[in-house]
Amino acid sequence: QVQLAESGGGLVQAGGSLRLSCAATERTLGPYAVGWFRQDPGKEREFVAAIYSATSNTYYADSVKDRFVISRDNANYMVHLQMNRLKPEDTAVYYCAMKRGIVRFDPVYDYWGQGTQVTVSS
Repeated sequence: QVQLAESGGGLVQAGGSLRLSCAATERTLGPYAVGWFRQDPGKEREFVAAIYSATSNTYYADSVKDRFVISRDNANYMVHLQMNRLKPEDTAVYYCAMKRGIVRFDPVYDYWGQGTQVTVSS
């Protein structure tokens, strides 16, 4: 069973940057998708960004497009989320998730990390 662990969250001022990392314990056979989701208390988990292994195509929510960049490090079984020009509304717990097959924008992924808190102060 694949296990995921996020790191890199923290407190940052508006306009600043953070880099989140997602480490997997093993490689998934076949094409797979890795996504980042975020969730505020009392709200639904929402899609942020994803990458598809077979094509390296990337996908972003409109709210983060042109500010966030998702990338993968195959050699180390890691996926990163570079977050730039952060806004207070980006504050949430960020989760890394993995699934076999294509990217989905809803949170129907097979494996999830524990989440990492990102807080952006105004």
